[in-house]
Amino acid sequence: MGDDVPTSATLLDRARASDADAWARLVYLYGPLVRHWCARWGCVGADADDLVQEIFLAVAAGLPGFRRERAGDTFRGWLRTIARNKRLDALRRGDRDPVAQGGTEAQWRLAQAPGPEAEADEDPIEQVSGLYHRALELVRSEFEEKTWRTFWRVAVDGLTVDAVAREAGVAPAAVRQAKSRVLRRLKQEVGDLI
Repeated sequence: MGDDVPTSATLLDRARASDADAWARLVYLYGPLVRHWCARWGCVGADADDLVQEIFLAVAAGLPGFRRERAGDTFRGWLRTIARNKRLDALRRGDRDPVAQGGTEAQWRLAQAPGPEAEADEDPIEQVSGLYHRALELVRSEFEEKTWRTFWRVAVDGLTVDAVAREAGVAPAAVRQAKSRVLRRLKQEVGDLI
């Protein structure tokens, strides 16, 4: 991808415009994290499948109004709020089907309700890391192997620019440029989400 390629609309903007590819990418990025939240809140199997679908339907309905107006506002936090509310809705709907009250079952059901204190920083590092890796996979095919490998060695493996330059047999400026190109494209694609 050269510098002459026009900047594409961000993933979030494209999803707001009902772009099917953007929605597929959004679900690919955040679906596993949403499933993790559902499982943590005691919702698994077919119930989790239904809940994930409800969550993303609510995201589709609310996305045009999503704004980051205050410091700390994030898409992930907004998504978690929707997920938590949909899980609480599902638990309330379950209350319409009479079950025996009291005892271990009632205590278990109460424990499954997500509380508002479940903030984004509680996500296990592997869930957050998976989100970043899925984001990288979205743009991976747009780069030559050498550019990608150079970026990866610096940005992910944590090697110094000089070490990667020696390893690849290129100037340090070429390493910085490769890293910059990939990060710029990643920001164009998902920068408003992560």
